[in-house]
Amino acid sequence: MAAHTEPLRNQADLLRRGLADLRAQDAELASILDAEVTRQHRTLSLVSSSCAANPRILAASASALVNVTAEGTPGKRHHVGCENVDRVESLAIRRARELFGAQYASVQSHSASIANYQVLGALLEPGDTLLGMALDHGGHLTHGSPVAFTGANYKAIRYGTTAQGEIDYAEVRQLALAHRPRIIICGATAYSRVVDFQRFRAIADEAGAILLADISYIAGLVATGRHPSPIDVAHVTTACTHKQLAGPRGGLILSGRDAETKVPGLRATFSRVLEQAVFPKMQGAPAVNMIAAKAAALGYAMSADFDAYMGRIRSTADAMADTFMARGYQVMGGGTENHSILLRLPAGMTGSIAASALERCGIIVDKKRATGETRSSFVANGLCLGTGSIAQRYIDAQGCAEVVDLVCRILDQVQPLSEQKYHLELALQEQFRFQVEALCAMYPIADYRSN
Repeated sequence: MAAHTEPLRNQADLLRRGLADLRAQDAELASILDAEVTRQHRTLSLVSSSCAANPRILAASASALVNVTAEGTPGKRHHVGCENVDRVESLAIRRARELFGAQYASVQSHSASIANYQVLGALLEPGDTLLGMALDHGGHLTHGSPVAFTGANYKAIRYGTTAQGEIDYAEVRQLALAHRPRIIICGATAYSRVVDFQRFRAIADEAGAILLADISYIAGLVATGRHPSPIDVAHVTTACTHKQLAGPRGGLILSGRDAETKVPGLRATFSRVLEQAVFPKMQGAPAVNMIAAKAAALGYAMSADFDAYMGRIRSTADAMADTFMARGYQVMGGGTENHSILLRLPAGMTGSIAASALERCGIIVDKKRATGETRSSFVANGLCLGTGSIAQRYIDAQGCAEVVDLVCRILDQVQPLSEQKYHLELALQEQFRFQVEALCAMYPIADYRSN
């Protein structure tokens, strides 16, 4: 019989053992994971949805809770052995409600997209009409794109932005009154202005619609009061925990003053319908280890450090937008009021080329279609930049100027050959990558510095 050994009794022991075993028994995978950490240190991410989860959040996501099956909600599980799961999920719910000032919170959704689908599945029947922001104007796939579940299963009407890149509220109202959607979705993935949730609610009330606010890209600014909150304005709000909240991949469903009101046309309240939509209607057992990581992220989001981080996101976004405009680039909307900057690229340059060339030099960006673009999203005529990651590096106004200067100098050296092909001298790529790595070394990711 095998000799007995002492069990691993705490999270720290498990993590140490796991890392040691991974390196010893699966060196190939361990080396890939190490390479990704190195890549993130040595590249500069300007992706608007990008930030780094701090080590304590990573540790929570690697907890032994992953071993527990826990269908249901705290106190109402279909499985036993869930006492600690219940405590963790209750903690995450309490923190989500406190952080956002919500009366109802669900923390089980695997992602913000899943959260959106759960809300829509709870409140819509197949074929019902929804009104959401067009993907080409800064919306999201789940807001009614024809290539997504929403566009395929519902009658999706889409609103857009003006030539100046601002939401066309007159168009929203006209479409709402003409089509009488069951749900109006507000929120965006590439929009740099403040979203007027009060105006959306007025339109929704006039049209007899339910208002869903998706704040995935601005959740941190909302939580710290730097963007108006939709919690008590929209009937339902969704968010993700891995963009501005710097947490794990996952979604939240929230509701404020409408949580205990009855859903129009139904006998149940919003909180009841939403609870049933997550389980059992749309999702089975939650990833409870990720709920622990969400709890850690929500706790961090209530700290003074996080508030300061959101302040840097805003100040660096303003500095970056101003610097791009000073360099002659068109910033849609004339600037930014959050953390996103949507650039329209000069004629002859496409988003596909710009994103690829910048990546070769160590800068990561997202290509996007600016207003008026007719070509595929794989080509695009713009870039969407964000400051979530550089704010974690404590890059200041001078650093922002250096970042913009690098981006502009790289793009100036790119020779487009077609919509997606280009030439950039290899020697220049190496030179620019060296400069990017030097900048990253000067401004390391704060939470990833050794003590």
